[in-house]
Amino acid sequence: MSKTYLVTGGAGFIGSNFIHYLLKKHQDILLVNVDKLTYAGNLENLASVMDDKRHVFAQADICDKDAMEKLFDLYDFDYVVNFAAESHVDRSIKDPDVFARTNVMGTVNLLNLAKKHWLIGEDTYKPGVKFQQVSTDEVYGALGSEGFFTETTPLSPHSPYSASKASADLFVQAYGDTYKLPLNITRCSNNYGPYQFPEKLIPLMINNCLTKKQLPVYGDGMQVRDWLYVEDHCRAIDLVLSKGRPGEVYNVGGHNERPNVFIVKSIIDYVHDSIDPSVSEALIKHVVDRKGHDRRYGIDPQKIKDELGWEPETMFEDGIKLTIRWYLEHREWMEHVTSGSYQKYYEQMYANR
Repeated sequence: MSKTYLVTGGAGFIGSNFIHYLLKKHQDILLVNVDKLTYAGNLENLASVMDDKRHVFAQADICDKDAMEKLFDLYDFDYVVNFAAESHVDRSIKDPDVFARTNVMGTVNLLNLAKKHWLIGEDTYKPGVKFQQVSTDEVYGALGSEGFFTETTPLSPHSPYSASKASADLFVQAYGDTYKLPLNITRCSNNYGPYQFPEKLIPLMINNCLTKKQLPVYGDGMQVRDWLYVEDHCRAIDLVLSKGRPGEVYNVGGHNERPNVFIVKSIIDYVHDSIDPSVSEALIKHVVDRKGHDRRYGIDPQKIKDELGWEPETMFEDGIKLTIRWYLEHREWMEHVTSGSYQKYYEQMYANR
C-alpha cells in the first residue's frame, strides 16, 4: 500500500541516508523532504534522487507554522519522521537558544500539525498514521565503566544539545499520553557513514589526515561511544515506522563500543597503509576537554531485537573501512563542504531547471 512520508531534515547526514534507503527499498511511496538548509543541510547528498518523482524537496523551517501547514494541506501524510535538529554539541554550548528553538519548538509545531490533520474523532486518528521522533542516546547522560542504557533509563542530559533533544522527546511522549497521537521515539548511538558533515569526529579526522592537518582529540581521548553504521540505523527506523508498537521508545545501538582515540588511530592506520605512508599518530593533538563531556555511552538494543527482529549488520571493523573508502571516493563532495561551495548547489540546481 502506498505511503506518503514527511521527512524533516532530509538534506542532513542521517536524513539523506534514510531517503536513499527508502527509495531503494520501497517503490510505491512519496517522500516530501523538508530542510531549512542551514550549514549542515546539503542537497548534494541527494543529487542522485533529485529527479526521482517519488522525492519532493521543499526548503522550509519546521518552526514556520504557515510553511509547514501548507505542506500538511497539500500532502496527505501517513508518516512524519523528524530528523530536523541542530545536532553539534560544541555549537550548542556556544549558542543554546537556536537548539531550543529548532529542536524543541520545531518538534512541538510538527506534533500540533500532525494531531490537527490526523485527528478524526475523540482520541481517534486516521488509520496507519504515525509520528516518529529520531532522538539520541545522549539524552540519558553518561554511564560508568559498566552497564547500558535501556528504554527505562532516566533522562539526564548534560549539554544544551542533549537537553533540547530530551525536551523534545518528552513533548512527543506527552502528545502520545495526552492526545493518544500514534508515535514512536527511537534513540540511537553515534552514527557514522556517508554524507556526514565534517565537523563530526570520523569525517573530520579523515579529512585532516588527507590534508595533513592536526587531529584534535578532546582530553585523553578515552571517551567511549557505541558506533552505529547509518544504514543499520535507517533500517531500524523503517521497521519501527511499520511495526513498532505506538507509544514505545526503541533504543538502536551498534554493539560497537570504542574510545574516541581508538577511532582516530584506526583512521590513521587505514590512511597510512592505503593512501599516504607519511600519515602517522604524530598528527594527534590532545586539546582541552569539552565542557560537560560525557565519559561513556552504551546502548542495549534488546527491545528492538525482541519485538521487531532488528540487529546491526555492520560491525565497526567493516563499517569504518566502508566509510573511509566512501570519503576517499568522494573527495569532491568533501572539498565542496569544507570550502562552503556546497551551499550554492540549491541555487544552481534550480537555475538549471
